[in-house]
Amino acid sequence: MAKDSPPHSENLFGALFDDSGAGRVVPVLVPMPAPVPYSYKVPTGMHVEPGSIVQVPLGPRQVIGVVWDESGSETGLDPKKLKPITHAFDCPPLTDGMRRFLDWLAAYTLSPPGLVARMALRAPAAFEPEPMVEGLRYLGGEPERRTAARERVLELAGDGLSWTRSGLARAAGVSASVVDGLIAQGLFETVFLPPPPVVAPPDPDYTAPRLEGPQKEAAEEICHHVRKGGFSVSLIDGVTGSGKTEVYFEAIAETLRQGRQVLILLPEIALTSSFLERFQDRFGSKPAEWHSDLAPRTREKVWRQVTTGEVKVAAGARSALFLPFENLGLIIVDEEHDPAYKQEDRVFYNARDMAVVRGRIDDFPVVLVSATPSVESQVNALSGRYEPVHLPTRFGDAAMPDLHLIDMRRHAPERGGFLSPVMLRGIKKTLEKEEQALLFLNRRGYAPLTLCRVCGHRFQCPNCSSWLVEHRFKGQIQCHQCGYFEKTPDACPECGTLDHLVACGPGVERIAEEVERHFPEARTIVLSSDMTGGVKRLRLELEAIEKGEVDIVIGTQLVAKGHNFPLMTLVGIVDADLGLSNGDPRAAERTFQLLSQVTGRAGRSGLKSRGLIQTYQPQHPVMQAIVSGNAEAFYDREINEREKALLPPFGRLASIIVSAESRADAENHARALRAAAPHVSGVAVLGPAEAALALVRGRHRFRLLVHGRRNSDMQAFLKEMLAKGPKARGSVQVQVDIDPQSFL
Repeated sequence: MAKDSPPHSENLFGALFDDSGAGRVVPVLVPMPAPVPYSYKVPTGMHVEPGSIVQVPLGPRQVIGVVWDESGSETGLDPKKLKPITHAFDCPPLTDGMRRFLDWLAAYTLSPPGLVARMALRAPAAFEPEPMVEGLRYLGGEPERRTAARERVLELAGDGLSWTRSGLARAAGVSASVVDGLIAQGLFETVFLPPPPVVAPPDPDYTAPRLEGPQKEAAEEICHHVRKGGFSVSLIDGVTGSGKTEVYFEAIAETLRQGRQVLILLPEIALTSSFLERFQDRFGSKPAEWHSDLAPRTREKVWRQVTTGEVKVAAGARSALFLPFENLGLIIVDEEHDPAYKQEDRVFYNARDMAVVRGRIDDFPVVLVSATPSVESQVNALSGRYEPVHLPTRFGDAAMPDLHLIDMRRHAPERGGFLSPVMLRGIKKTLEKEEQALLFLNRRGYAPLTLCRVCGHRFQCPNCSSWLVEHRFKGQIQCHQCGYFEKTPDACPECGTLDHLVACGPGVERIAEEVERHFPEARTIVLSSDMTGGVKRLRLELEAIEKGEVDIVIGTQLVAKGHNFPLMTLVGIVDADLGLSNGDPRAAERTFQLLSQVTGRAGRSGLKSRGLIQTYQPQHPVMQAIVSGNAEAFYDREINEREKALLPPFGRLASIIVSAESRADAENHARALRAAAPHVSGVAVLGPAEAALALVRGRHRFRLLVHGRRNSDMQAFLKEMLAKGPKARGSVQVQVDIDPQSFL
């Protein structure tokens, strides 16, 4: 991690932003891939400062921009030749810390600063103050005729406070027409009220914490860092159900008592309604949510009230890291190992790592939380960079599930099935006890491949090098890369034979079909991200599971996201080997994390629970680590293997993906980039080679992998390589991913 850049010169800063009037020139960062801010003149009478959000002309358009610091801006320009800023928004400026964070991220990821800044400006309608709300105030006096409904309204309004029309009617339990009648008689005057908060302020002392033993000690340790102030990173490492959330709630409470704001990052905030309810139980109100499924008006209110400090706690997906908080004092990264924190579009970044950077720049604590921490975080904790906080047991009397491997070579399923007789017996016993079972398979749809038994034709996406996945519930075959779909055919398009298409392999829909055949009376539900109804339906289904309205759940990795299912006592892994069958250097780690998280859904309320894991590789170190509960041995082995191979965190990786509409164009450009690589000791360039997904959305893809030692200046190496290499022309595109998580 690079050191912060030195503070800017006060003399130059003062000259650049002198308020003397005409002739002022300021740099403005605009939301486009330009390497530096553009210069604009400030009209007489307009006040702007670093961080001010403005509107500026860019070609024929008007765009949003941010007045930036002087570093990297052009000097010696004639203001008369520059275009003026057209509007300065009445909005708090981005803080110095926020601007330094955006600069740091742009430099680290080799991304254009304007595209990085755009992530902090995702709610343009929020840049101006929210309009005042029309309200009412009781003037006194008597109505022409008293009724019980009018009595209730006047009793409430008699305290002299102002009310909205609908709020007063609702509080009094009357229709709005009753209030309108009193207004018409002149008993109320119109007043204007500030807009209501998007969420009520949380109360750190609303409910006393219920912590015991290790949880209490852990909470005190985390709160010590909050009280002490300054930058620190703590890693809460605890088994599933150990009370990690309650522990970091105490750090949130301590931060709120200090009058500062809190950001909670969650990998799937849109689905975790149970988390929001737990937060409300502890603090008396929910946090403000931030994710892509929010209504635009709500997003605008949250963004604005975060910048003004009205929102004290925000919980969101990775993009919430770019909310411009007024006084941020703590970041929590829950499920810090989750791959969902990695963005792989336009600006490639890992929100977990960038949360640490943001905490360091603004000098406040960061707390990482996971039952299965990433290898990188484990190494940082072992080396003393992070403060380890360990919770070895579940909260209360709950015990971890009793885990067993099912050797599929010895306990094969019946012909045409995918569930071992051992698994089926386990489900039967669970249902007899009126408890819930969960079957996990990380494959959406009905089957991953459809082929013709006569000619062998396989259904492949016309735009991608991937098979079309059958979704029997929808009657479609789909591509999970680009979204292409077509109606499930009745005949083979190659040979024309009817009724000879066969589904190969299982998806969750096919497992559901098998479950319904064996347990027709059971209430079964399929949880998958591509089911119709979106987030709202998924939330309702998760609530139904929590209430015990479902007997058997069949789900993809959605079910591993920290949900609490009180009646879940059996978790079955249908294909534990699935994640081990690719060339990803993190395959063992990812499989261990995913299977540990899924089996951790069982027995969280204290009921005796089991986990059954179907595998053809029962002796694999991952399987042995999971079933033995010896996570320490797994991490020791994985860390040792990484260190030998100089893989992260003991080495550095960067991925370059070159894509083009023509395979030859992509390959030639990739080879030219490889030839332009500088000769630097300790840094090697591997490739180019066709990417595992060689064709995506009609674009051919070649990959270069840059491998360096831990102290390698990867950014400098890549900058020189890209500068010396050919410029991308025509359909050629080049994407750089520092610290890649995906190798497809």
